[in-house]
Amino acid sequence: MKSDDKTHEYRIERLNGENLTDVEKLHAAVYGKIPPHNLFPMKYDTAFAAIQHVGFIAYNTQNMPVAFYGVIPCFIRFEDKIILAAQSADTMTHPDYRYKGLFTELASLTYQLCRSSGIQLVFGFPNQNSLQGFITKLGCDRGQNLYCFVIPCAVFSLKRFLGKIPAFRNWYKMYRQKVLKKYLLSQHGIANSVFNDGYAGVYRDHHYRKYKTYTNNDVIKIGDSTLWVKTNNELLIGDILVKPEDFEGMMDKLKKIARKMGIKEIHFHSSPDTTLYNLFAASYESIQSFAVIFKDFTDSLKTDKIKFTSADIDTF
Repeated sequence: MKSDDKTHEYRIERLNGENLTDVEKLHAAVYGKIPPHNLFPMKYDTAFAAIQHVGFIAYNTQNMPVAFYGVIPCFIRFEDKIILAAQSADTMTHPDYRYKGLFTELASLTYQLCRSSGIQLVFGFPNQNSLQGFITKLGCDRGQNLYCFVIPCAVFSLKRFLGKIPAFRNWYKMYRQKVLKKYLLSQHGIANSVFNDGYAGVYRDHHYRKYKTYTNNDVIKIGDSTLWVKTNNELLIGDILVKPEDFEGMMDKLKKIARKMGIKEIHFHSSPDTTLYNLFAASYESIQSFAVIFKDFTDSLKTDKIKFTSADIDTF
């Protein structure tokens, strides 16, 4: 496929197992750093959903990747109904090829592929730079924003400091695992807490939870509560299965664990009106975080019933 934007000619190719290395090259050019080893091959291997490599790459005449858009198939559960959906994931355009309509063209092709593949809904959490493009150029609907709770723990971030010193990175990883060891569970991920509130959400069966190991995350047990967490410079809570009466004590213990690991803050993102949102809101301030967009190919889905937590974001 070829196109001409008056100054550049380029071709477009569907994502596949062989050209995923080109996505890594483009990522390095856009963000100035090499992505984690094997991230994109694992991230776009969504065979559990019976469809994978849903996206397109644009190349210039020198066969250099200059733009990419991809979605990751998954399932959404509406009460007793499960539908095939996809999360809008990576959007990248080389600095020299921005403002040429490549994002819109690649996304439109991807949405055509979604329709023909039986995907009924695309949802996503775009940043402010691409939000308007999704709404005005791609016809997406805007949903409820997610809100982030930021819970302070330690005065000094040991994790951030040691991360800047290569010689100490491996030591810190071992130290982190030592701190978490007594709380770690061997399972992959946890079920979606929003179902307990009667909402629709990402269907996390064991196939999906195993797939989500493309990033480093852990499941821990604190008392009778089970938490899905990820440690970066902060401790990010993906989701929690907790009884309301246990919440305060569980959070006190989690803050102690974070302080012991030298992590300055705990973060949790949630759609409003869920039990978890209300439990956090009773004790902590929230700030508006990720925007939410939907592209409903059926024009009949009740997207206002869909709720999300941090664990549903592709970077978790």
